[in-house]
Amino acid sequence: MALKIALAGNPNCGKTTLFNMLTGSNQFVGNWPGVTVEKKEGKLKGYQDVIIVDLPGIYSLSPYTMEEVVARNYLIQERPDVILNIVDGTNPERNLYLTTQLAELGIPMLIAVNMIDVVEKAGDRILTEQLGGMIGCEAVEISALKGTGISEAAQRAVSLARNKDRMVCMHKFSAHTERAVQEIVHLLGNEVREEQKRFFALKLLEQDGEISTRLTKVPDVSAQIKLLEDTFDDDAESIIINERYTFISSIVNECCIKKEGKQKLTVSDKIDRVVTNRWLALPVFAAVMFLVYYVSVSTIGDMLTGWTNDTLFGEWLIPGVTGALEAIGCAGWLTSLIADGIVGGVGAVLGFVPQMLVLFLFLAFLEACGYMARVAFIMDRIFRRFGLSGKSFIPMLIGSGCGVPGIMASRTIENERDRRMTVMTTTFIPCGAKLPIIGLIAGAFFQNAGWVSWSAYFVGITAVICSGLILKKTGMFAGEPAPFVMELPAYHMPTAGNVLRSMWERGWSFVKKAGTIILLSTIVLWFLQGFGWVNGRMIMLEPQHTEHSVLAAVGRVAAPIFAPLGWGDWQMAVAAVTGLIAKENVVATFGVLFGFAEVADYGEEIWSALAASMTGAAAYSFLVFNLLCAPCFAAMGAIKREMNSRKWFWTAIGYQCGVAYAVSLCIYQFGTFFTTGRFGIGTIVSVIVVAAFLYLLLRPDTQNRLRSAERNKMAGAGL
Repeated sequence: MALKIALAGNPNCGKTTLFNMLTGSNQFVGNWPGVTVEKKEGKLKGYQDVIIVDLPGIYSLSPYTMEEVVARNYLIQERPDVILNIVDGTNPERNLYLTTQLAELGIPMLIAVNMIDVVEKAGDRILTEQLGGMIGCEAVEISALKGTGISEAAQRAVSLARNKDRMVCMHKFSAHTERAVQEIVHLLGNEVREEQKRFFALKLLEQDGEISTRLTKVPDVSAQIKLLEDTFDDDAESIIINERYTFISSIVNECCIKKEGKQKLTVSDKIDRVVTNRWLALPVFAAVMFLVYYVSVSTIGDMLTGWTNDTLFGEWLIPGVTGALEAIGCAGWLTSLIADGIVGGVGAVLGFVPQMLVLFLFLAFLEACGYMARVAFIMDRIFRRFGLSGKSFIPMLIGSGCGVPGIMASRTIENERDRRMTVMTTTFIPCGAKLPIIGLIAGAFFQNAGWVSWSAYFVGITAVICSGLILKKTGMFAGEPAPFVMELPAYHMPTAGNVLRSMWERGWSFVKKAGTIILLSTIVLWFLQGFGWVNGRMIMLEPQHTEHSVLAAVGRVAAPIFAPLGWGDWQMAVAAVTGLIAKENVVATFGVLFGFAEVADYGEEIWSALAASMTGAAAYSFLVFNLLCAPCFAAMGAIKREMNSRKWFWTAIGYQCGVAYAVSLCIYQFGTFFTTGRFGIGTIVSVIVVAAFLYLLLRPDTQNRLRSAERNKMAGAGL
């Protein structure tokens, strides 16, 4: 039977980096049973019988968030063979709070004091042997980023797991608290393991409702709670918290030696003076994202994508495949299916992989170096003004890679109203799958102007902020946003391996989708595009007669809906609808629709054909609609699971499509008016839409005022 080592630690303590170092590519990713919180496991390098389980990053074992519930349930029920507790050596006070709780579980534990290189660089010292002695376990020094001490920590953890020595918790609280704990331990009897009794007793003292459900007979501890609260003149949970921090202070005083003399500002502090400054934070963030998207879409990414489209597919693959199939006498319809439908359609999507990889590389670097944690801190201050919790930005940040895990990350938000609003708005932020659409529109209509990709990102953020302002004034979402607490890690230079691994995981996910969902979609599109009814029978059409195809007939039904947005052609309507299957399908559809002709320059041909079908205002309208409307089927499935309600699911999808349609309408109508002077019924409707939007945005917040008055009334009545 395989040994299991559980990695436990605070968010941003270096746990993920350590997990990657210990497991390499031997990783398995899924969800914890019954919940959409990511579960990572992997085999320890060099050991076939040792599994590393990466628990969610948590601050405590209290049931405040889904991550904490998942971690605690796993440790209590599954009882891994050893806990490898990662402690951020630069902030031991905060990290040791979880350590004291883990020590009470009776599971063998090894403390790995991480970022020891940063501690030593600051001139500080941590006496790990003494620290371990005070907790009751071994402690080692590591630097997950540099790889130092990793092998020793792994070997010690395996040795502990095989010896199966039960850990004895060494820390004690004040006499009054210990007396209450011991009395509850005796009341628990034989129902709880001996080594877990202290943990259960403390949780019962804290009046933890979740822990009570694990007992068939819950002992009456009201007398112990009352005595403790009368003695300390405080509530029981606060008393236990204070006791823990008193013990942690004694550890820090004994084991952490600070450099004498005046404390200088660290490099991180100096950088944060700029990037988290009240006035400079947003301009810096805007500049960073502009640079990221400019390089990814308009410079390096564009050169690589141009070569992939024009040379790899346009000059080599499509002509090569066509020639090879014709040389062996392949039927014309099959040649067209493979060369035009499959290679052309999928190739139109894969052509944007270089841009996506460059973008993912930048995002992985920003996340690993610690800047994205600052962005969440910056956005919390802004989001709270607009009725959203700063926690809402974390799902949106994750959603910039893929909307599905971004939606799932909303589980970290305790407040149900905030969580639902986050689910409804997370996919407004452009995900990786939307990058090909951005690149296509920017290249075909705006000569790869950097502002197109940059503005697409901030259109999403603006939609999120305006949604927060409007929805918070409705009865469904009224209320104060949940508080946001987050540890800001020290800035550090990430390892190339971690950055490249993150880039590859995101990029490979995109490529797999291109080889499955998009491949199937392009085959269906090719058939619907290439065949039509003529004289009562279905025949294969010539490329110049595709307006008689089945696809054209279907597209013409949907086209009038989008005519006010400036792209009422059946081709555009079909592309927008197929984007609901997978956003990359929008580009794949154009590859099939405009890539039929035999041309030397495949990428340029599609771009020029597309540019001839719409004006610039219509193209940007098309882009914004696809950015803001309902996401792909996979993300819609995630929304349905998270909402857990058909009514809320359709509310979310309807809201997203409604916002997308209204914004795209205004962009096209006003854009056309300012560029050509044309004024019509569409312009009048757009003025009405803007007026309604301003009213909803600026109207008094009566719902929250009523709730505030209600709370004040109850407080005045002593309730």
